[in-house]
Amino acid sequence: MRCAMPPTDPERYAVVSCHVERPLDDRVWAAFAELQAHPPGGIPVAALIRPPDPEAGEHDEATWLDRARAAAARGPFGHHTHFTSPTHARPTGGNTAERVAREGAWLGAQGLAPTLFCGGGWYTDASVAAACAALGYVDVTPRATRPPYLDDGAAWAQLDRPARIDLGATLLAAVPTTHGAGDLLRAVVRPGLSEQVHVYFHDTDLVDPRRRRLIALALRLLVRRRPGSDLDAVAATLASAPLRRWGDVARGAETSC
Repeated sequence: MRCAMPPTDPERYAVVSCHVERPLDDRVWAAFAELQAHPPGGIPVAALIRPPDPEAGEHDEATWLDRARAAAARGPFGHHTHFTSPTHARPTGGNTAERVAREGAWLGAQGLAPTLFCGGGWYTDASVAAACAALGYVDVTPRATRPPYLDDGAAWAQLDRPARIDLGATLLAAVPTTHGAGDLLRAVVRPGLSEQVHVYFHDTDLVDPRRRRLIALALRLLVRRRPGSDLDAVAATLASAPLRRWGDVARGAETSC
């Protein structure tokens, strides 16, 4: 059972998400479920979960649904898309928006109600953004800083704070992701930590004992410096968030709306 979070100061908070990319792997799932049930520092962990991909041999929908429902009961729940395959996050072809819309419709048909979205490999484009808006998602794909591994010209989105993104025909609410776990550990021990912190990690990180300890330490230090909240609570404050044009947010090869 989820506990209600206190009202969130939209100017100062710490929130956490996990990209749940291997929910059908028993060992990975057990590590994630344990951490989400007992989050270090007490900040609820949002599960941004990748739907099963039957074309890649992921046919055990019953197990996936049991695990997705358990995650949704413990914290904020979101939709994470790998555009190519379970092991290849960014698109290599195909209709990116159609995939998001199709997966979102499937999730709804299973009785799930994701409130959040994150594109795999931080990929987004104008059509994906519009698909997210149509599904009623809050998008956490935008990054505060450029992911260093992206190729020159790779599409991504940049935000320095929560905003409503003007897509022309509609608005998309967005909360940027600010830190990976390693970045966060360095940031929390130095001056200059951003007032709005959204840290993420992957479920696969949790089966590596060293990385799991690093994540736990970073989160325990974080709550000493910023008030803990959760992504749904932050999302509830976005009605008065600043407006930004898509063209001012999009980066890389795809910038038009």
